[in-house]
Amino acid sequence: MALILNIDTATEFASVCIVNGNEIIAYEENLEQKSHASFLQPSIKKAMGNGQWTIDNLDAIAVTNGPGSYTGLRVGLASAKGLCFALNKPLILLNTLDVMALASIEELGIRNEELVNTTLFCPMIDARRMEVFTALYDKNLSPIIAPCAMILDNQSFAEELANNTIIFSGSGSSKLQELNFGDNAIVSNVLYSAKNMIELSLKKYQQKNFADLAYSTPDYHKEFYTPMGKKH
Repeated sequence: MALILNIDTATEFASVCIVNGNEIIAYEENLEQKSHASFLQPSIKKAMGNGQWTIDNLDAIAVTNGPGSYTGLRVGLASAKGLCFALNKPLILLNTLDVMALASIEELGIRNEELVNTTLFCPMIDARRMEVFTALYDKNLSPIIAPCAMILDNQSFAEELANNTIIFSGSGSSKLQELNFGDNAIVSNVLYSAKNMIELSLKKYQQKNFADLAYSTPDYHKEFYTPMGKKH
C-alpha cells in the first residue's frame, strides 16, 4: 500500500484526497476558485487529522500540473513541491486532461468489453473566446489526440465524430452550444476531483515515475498572457 496525497487546484474547483492504496482516507473540496490558495494548506492539515497517519507517513504527493488556471496551477505545484522538499517525498505530476477524461470514463462505467469501442472522451478547459485546452481519449485512456490548445470551429473533431460518439466534458464544453457537431457529440456535466487522480497517481508511484523537484514547472500548454498597461 502507498499513502498518497492528491492535490488538484487546476480549474474552477479544488480538492485534496488522501488515499492508502485505493482506499480513500480523507477528502476535502473547495468550490470557490478565487480562494484556492487559502483553502489548500488548511484542508491538507484537516485531511491528515482525520486519519491515523501524520503527514510524515506520506509516501508521495501528486498534483495536477496542467493545463488549467495559471494561478491555480502555481498554487498547487508550489504547495506540492514545498511539502516534498520538507518531507523528502517524491513528487508525482498528472495531466489535468487525463484526470478529467478518467472521471468521465469512471462515471459512465464504460471500460468494459461489453460496450462498443467507438465511444471517445474529450475533456475541455475554457481558455478564452473559442479556445480550449483539450485532448481526445479512447475508453482505455489512450490518447487519440494529445493534450493541446485548440481554437474550436465546426470542423473540429469532424473526422473523429464521423465514426465515433464523443463525450465532451469540462468548462470548455459549453462552447459547443455555438457549434454544430451533430448527434454524435454528447456534452456531459460530469465533474472531476482529486478522487479521480487515485488510479493515475498510484500507477505512477508503482512505476517510480517521479518528477524532478528542482525543475518541475506548471504545464500551461501556452505562454502566460499578461495585458499591457496603458502608457501615460
